[in-house]
Amino acid sequence: MDFTLKIWRQENASSKGSFKTYPLKDVSPEMSFLEMLDYLNNQLISKGEEPVTFEHDCREGICGTCGLYINGRPHGPARNTTTCELHMREFKDGATIVVEPWRASAFPVIKDLAVDRSSFERIMQAGGFVNVNVGTAPDANAIPIGKLIADKVFDAATCIGCGACVAACKNSSAMLFAAAKIAQYAMIPQGQVEAKERVDKMVKQMDAEGFGFCSNTYGCEFDCPKGISVDFIALMNREFFSSKVCKHKE
Repeated sequence: MDFTLKIWRQENASSKGSFKTYPLKDVSPEMSFLEMLDYLNNQLISKGEEPVTFEHDCREGICGTCGLYINGRPHGPARNTTTCELHMREFKDGATIVVEPWRASAFPVIKDLAVDRSSFERIMQAGGFVNVNVGTAPDANAIPIGKLIADKVFDAATCIGCGACVAACKNSSAMLFAAAKIAQYAMIPQGQVEAKERVDKMVKQMDAEGFGFCSNTYGCEFDCPKGISVDFIALMNREFFSSKVCKHKE
C-alpha cells in the first residue's frame, strides 16, 4: 500500500509548527499505525533527516500514550480503537493521511506529535487518596457491592487517560476523563469517606489547567477508545452539586 502522509512538525511548544509531506510506499496493510510511523522514521534516519517524534509505550491499547489526531478524528477512523491498535488496512491504498497532535492549550506540544498531558496527572493528584483501615488485608467479601454497581465502576475504571475526549471536544473539555476518575470511587463504599472533598478538588484543578466546559455534543463518548459513557459526567455533576450543598449547610 502507498500513502501520502501530512504530518505536523513542531520543535517545541513555543515554536511555530507546520505540516510536512512524506510519500510512503510498500506499507503492509497488517502494520499498526505506530509501526507505519516506525517504518517512516527508519527511512528518514537513513536519509539523514530527523525522525518524527510521537508517543508510545505498551502498544496494546492499555497505557493511553499513543493518542494522535488522524484525518480529523482522535485515534483515527476506527471506533473503540487506540492509535496503536489501528491498522493500515483501515485506509484506502493511495490515501492521504493527515496526522496531528492533540489540540488543546492544556496539552502543550513537546515536539511534533508528542504533547504534555501532565495536566491529567495533576487532576488525579488533586483527588488525593482513599482512606483504608491499616492492618492485614480485609476479606474480599467484607463490604458487599452489587454487581450492577461493580460493573459500572469497572466501566469507569477502563479510562486510560489518553486525552481523546479533550481532542474530540470543541471546547477541549476534560469532563469525561475527570468524571470517569471520580465515578470509579464515588459509586463504591470505599470511596465515600473523601467523596465530596475529592470531586470539589478535582473539578477545581481541571478548571485551573485551562480545560473548557462540556459542550454536550457527545463527541467525547463517540471518540473514546474505551467507549466510556457521558452518563458519568452527569454523575460527576450530581456529586459536585452535592458537595457544594453540604458545604453551604456547614
